[in-house]
Amino acid sequence: QLQLVESGGGLVQPGGSLRLSCVASESIHSYIVGWFRQAPGSGREGVARVSRSGGRTWHADSVTGRFTISRDNAKNTVYLQMNNLKPEDTSVYYCAAKRTAYRESTIISPSDDNIWGQGIQVTVSS
Repeated sequence: QLQLVESGGGLVQPGGSLRLSCVASESIHSYIVGWFRQAPGSGREGVARVSRSGGRTWHADSVTGRFTISRDNAKNTVYLQMNNLKPEDTSVYYCAAKRTAYRESTIISPSDDNIWGQGIQVTVSS
C-alpha cells in the first residue's frame, strides 16, 4: 500500500518561508494529492490540492498568493512552498492522496478514502 512521508516543517519567524515535501513509497501518478492542516481544537482543513497531471491546482483563500502546491511524479513527490508565513499558519500539516480515474480532478476532502501521511508541525512565531 502507498505510504506518504512529510518533511520540511519546523519553526519559522513571521514572514519567513518553508517548503514541505510529501514523498510517496511508490508511483503517485494515479492520485490526487492534497495538503491539509489541523490546529489544536480545530478540524482538518484543506490548504491546497493538485491533480494527477499537476496541471490543475486549488488553494484555500487564506493561503492564495502565499502558498503554492506542485508535484514531480518522476520523484513521487508533492511540494508545498509556503511564503510570507503568518502565526495563524501554525498547524500540523498532512498530505493525503486519493486514487482517481480523472486526470484533472482536484476533488479531495478529509472524509474521502484517502491515504494520509503522519503529519508534520509548522510553527510560525517570533
